[in-house]
Parts: sequence; C-alpha cells; structure tokens
Amino acid sequence: MTTYVMLANWTEQGIQKAKDSPRRLDAAKKAVKDMSGEIKSFYLTMGDFDMVVILEAPDDAVAARFSLQLGMLGNVRTRTLKAFPEAAYREIINSLG
Repeated sequence: MTTYVMLANWTEQGIQKAKDSPRRLDAAKKAVKDMSGEIKSFYLTMGDFDMVVILEAPDDAVAARFSLQLGMLGNVRTRTLKAFPEAAYREIINSLG
C-alpha cells in the first residue's frame, strides 16, 4: 500500500454544514475502504488547512479517484501528497551514488 497525505479545506458549502462533517468523514472512510484503501488517521487542524488525512491506497489511481470523488461532492477541496516511508527515503537517497 502507498501512503498519501491529504490536506483539505472546507468549501463554503462544507463549512455551512460543518455539523454534518462527522457523517461525511464516515462516508469517506467507507468509500476508500470500498476501493481497498484505508484512512489511517484524520486530524482537524488550525492554520492553512482545515483537515489532514493520512490515507493508504493500493496505487495512485485509487488515491486520485478518491480525491476526485471527494471534490465532486463539493464540501472540501484537497491537495494530495504521495508519501515515502523512511525505508524508501533511505533507498532513494542511497541510489544517488
């Protein structure tokens, strides 16, 4: 599984219905699970982003499809980062020669 860091901000529609957001989070967890992925952790944050999600997906296409599906609902806008664990980081750095 590949790890992704998803940074999210509520849209105007999403913040107006913030009380519904726990239900939307549960639906998002189910949606990604149905795609063979998993939301590993979720954080409400203060600063430039409203939420941070740590997500695992089988590949980039699944992560992209999940991100697109979230965006199409109109409650959040996301930025997704592919994350490399420490072992992969060390392998990448060591391959520099």
